[in-house]
Amino acid sequence: MQSLRYLYKIGRGPSSSHTMGPDKAARYFKEAYADADSYKVILYGSLSSTGKGHKTDEAILDVFEGSDIELIFGSGETEGLPHENTMEFFAYKNGEEIAKERIMSVGGGKIVIEGTPDLDGEDIYDLPTFGQIAEYCSTHNIRLWEYVEKCEGKEIWPYLHNIWKTMKNSINEGLSTRGILDGGLEVERKAQYLYNQSHIDESDITRENRLVCAYAFAVSEQNAGGGVIVTAPTCGACAVLPSVLKYMQDKKGFSDDDVCKALAVGGLVGNLVKTNASISGAECGCQAEIGTACSMAAAALCELFHMGIGQIEYAAEVAMEHMLGLTCDPVCGLVQIPCIERNAVAAMRAINALSLANFLSTTRKISFDTVVETMYKTGKDLNAMYRETSQGGLAATYVHPGC
Repeated sequence: MQSLRYLYKIGRGPSSSHTMGPDKAARYFKEAYADADSYKVILYGSLSSTGKGHKTDEAILDVFEGSDIELIFGSGETEGLPHENTMEFFAYKNGEEIAKERIMSVGGGKIVIEGTPDLDGEDIYDLPTFGQIAEYCSTHNIRLWEYVEKCEGKEIWPYLHNIWKTMKNSINEGLSTRGILDGGLEVERKAQYLYNQSHIDESDITRENRLVCAYAFAVSEQNAGGGVIVTAPTCGACAVLPSVLKYMQDKKGFSDDDVCKALAVGGLVGNLVKTNASISGAECGCQAEIGTACSMAAAALCELFHMGIGQIEYAAEVAMEHMLGLTCDPVCGLVQIPCIERNAVAAMRAINALSLANFLSTTRKISFDTVVETMYKTGKDLNAMYRETSQGGLAATYVHPGC
């Protein structure tokens, strides 16, 4: 597995696969063929179907600003494509084609260029499954965050501190911003409203749900508005992990060092899904994005409370297992409905998983590795209309004149 630096990325929303990935691909191609006098880009699959709502065209055109560029939304069909988010880039000089490259945006801002080595560098984690990592940690009497430190080096901690700082900034900015999100759906920002709606008779559990949801709405709304967020593991699922960590830090007084250890454990879980399955909604549905985020958050919470590795695995497994089959059906191709609320619901489910792990981890039957394999197979079985095409689910049944 590769470094957590390639999982946790700071960038602008609304989509890591449809905005950050295409931006990265365009920058690569333009730099590689800077001597060209014109360019053409064709978007296929999910990028074609939802690229307008996800601002894929804007991301690419901004990179090529000042150049002669033609952008084409090609077929939305995915059959025969190497990945559901495929782009073809062409470079021309004096009317002749001088280069053509096929690039895939595979989730979390990562791109794969057909026929070339991985741009994100070599693997630094030598154990590819949770089971193997857990056995290693047990044998050497270390915690999961110590395994991350062993593989990454101590320099990972300043990086994670900056990640946590950015996450908190996203929450604070989201809580202080009101108005209507762009895109035509006329979705009102609700984070500030949720945060301020306390009641004199509010129970502790109701307050917890309200605040966690307020934080999740804040980050998701920042993402939907093109604000700065951290992929965790993607833009569309970026709010689950920071919302639960922020709430628990405020409630229990955990230090930033404690939170960064939790981020390391959550990142390790996300990396396992990214390596052994997928974190791409276009490839495996929303279970791959929000399901992974929920697992990451549940595992991170367990680390915050210094729970055992078996409990951490149980929480991560429960969080993913009960997201299996979740469709990716963004209305109007925007990362708004149902995406914003879905982050909040997943954050609360992560806390539920923490609670279950505290009591039931010794009775579990399903391993985390098994549920990750199941998620991938389930995602591949999903009809393409439920994998970020906006052709099925809510996107098909809820018709809005702004689309």
